[in-house]
Amino acid sequence: MVTIDKKIINFAIENANENNKILTVKLRNRILTVLSPLGIILTWEILVRIGVLDKIFFPAPTKILVTMFEMIKSGILLTDLRISLYRILGGFFLGAIPGLIIGLTMGLFPIVKIILDPIINATYPIPKLAIMPLIMILLGLTEFEKMVIIALGVVFLVLLNTVAGVINLDKIYLDVAKNYGASKKDYYLTVALPGALPMIFTGLKLGMGMALLLIVASEMNGASEGIGYRIWASYSIFNIPEMFVCFIVMSLLGYIFTALLDKIERIIIPWKQN
Repeated sequence: MVTIDKKIINFAIENANENNKILTVKLRNRILTVLSPLGIILTWEILVRIGVLDKIFFPAPTKILVTMFEMIKSGILLTDLRISLYRILGGFFLGAIPGLIIGLTMGLFPIVKIILDPIINATYPIPKLAIMPLIMILLGLTEFEKMVIIALGVVFLVLLNTVAGVINLDKIYLDVAKNYGASKKDYYLTVALPGALPMIFTGLKLGMGMALLLIVASEMNGASEGIGYRIWASYSIFNIPEMFVCFIVMSLLGYIFTALLDKIERIIIPWKQN
């Protein structure tokens, strides 16, 4: 009995030590995550002040911060951010939803994949910016036109990753569904979708990155507001600090969207973390 109690105590101590190590590693990683960008910003500030970097082309971070507060106070930055977010999210969902549905269908039904593969292989490599003038002619300088440009970049990334996720499913899942008389709806919702979720989220993250790239390009033509427009307008009048503010906003959006998708992924598919 004493031996069993000692084993239990030793196991509890080892488990506690392991948990402490995990917490220490997580704390260290969080500290490094904060310190790495702060180190770059501090180095940048010092190099500008000692004259190594030209402050005309590389304004000091403190100068950029002051410019950001001025843009927020005037309402320009928040207005541009609101409009760009509307276009980004609209274009993202406009491309992600069809990409998901078509990708699941291609993965489940080989005949559909055979029919659509040549079309996708031919159109995917076309630069989305190259067809932007055509879209502008067809749809005009509208909000929908900018969303379509973003959607064209998102749809392929979500579609291709979804197809790969479904195709790589273990065949036994499809056989079990077939033996239990699963309907086409069941194949979509209970077999293909859950099984392909890790790859689907990879496609969604890549698609969101593509959306942030394309919003800047789409707003540089035929727009009077938005982050992309503000970058082009700042360049036109050589307002470099304002341009850097827009760069920072875009990088923050990328970080926030990625962190948000990671959080959703951990909630929906917790088994992936293990």
